[in-house]
Amino acid sequence: MALAAGFDVGGTQIKFGLLDHKGKIIFQGNEKTPQDFQLFGQKLDQIWEKMKIQAGRRKIVAVGFGFPGIFCPEREIIIQSPNFPALDGLPLRPFLKKIFNLPFWMDNDANLAAYGEWFLGGKKKPESLVLLTLGTGVGSGIILSGEIWHGSLGFAAEIGHLTVNPEGVKCHCGNRGCLETEVSAKALVRHYLNFSTRKELQKKVVLTAKDVALLARKGDKAARKSFDRAAYFLGIALGAIINFLNPEVIVIGGGVGASGDLLLKPARQEAKKHCFQAAFKATKIRRAILGNEAGFIGAALMAWFKRTK
Repeated sequence: MALAAGFDVGGTQIKFGLLDHKGKIIFQGNEKTPQDFQLFGQKLDQIWEKMKIQAGRRKIVAVGFGFPGIFCPEREIIIQSPNFPALDGLPLRPFLKKIFNLPFWMDNDANLAAYGEWFLGGKKKPESLVLLTLGTGVGSGIILSGEIWHGSLGFAAEIGHLTVNPEGVKCHCGNRGCLETEVSAKALVRHYLNFSTRKELQKKVVLTAKDVALLARKGDKAARKSFDRAAYFLGIALGAIINFLNPEVIVIGGGVGASGDLLLKPARQEAKKHCFQAAFKATKIRRAILGNEAGFIGAALMAWFKRTK
């Protein structure tokens, strides 16, 4: 049985796995991402040797890589990776060719997560799909007619930097009021601290979005307000996506997306106000199914089918 390998390279972790052509995971794992370029290469080499051992007699015929940041498919480089700056401007193919002596392909990590959700997220592959991953930032990918939509230079699908609040805070991208500044994990915590009247929270307390979600489920008013605010701006973005692309499916993933109806129910209600009703009814908005495995699954599947074309 032939296998494909997938790598999802993040700023903190490298997730990887071996899959068959149907997307069944044969082996998976994760390792800490070294921030030093040379050590990163050594780590990939170590993981690759481990994967070949796990494959046994089964042949690995293709490898896919998902990298964080703005990826240019034509030049096969990362233009900018805020969470892994060692990759900026690196010619990826010559670098990877020193380690991997078989066909391989690469893309942006969120694009490949979208591809994984498109391939395995339902009984029938949708004609079009948009993925939003809500976590430390907001990643996104667009699948149109079974293909990743890159745009003219590969910079498409930066939905996290869609302006939803012109009076909002400045984003690290340089814009003000991006979706990322209103619905990310950091945004939820920031709004919770602003809404809370509890004196102990005015001190330096380490909170996570997961903590805010737990408080919201317990009925904490400030936590509920934080999710309502995030849902409001997410709904504006969803309405814009529906009007602009009329996608069959919008998938919400990431750690914040995992909060479920705390976020999605009010976001759907808000989205309905900001788009044509016929388009809204035609679009299914659901939670992501593949979780943290979507990236390497999509990478492996992309490599498999690129190989057969």
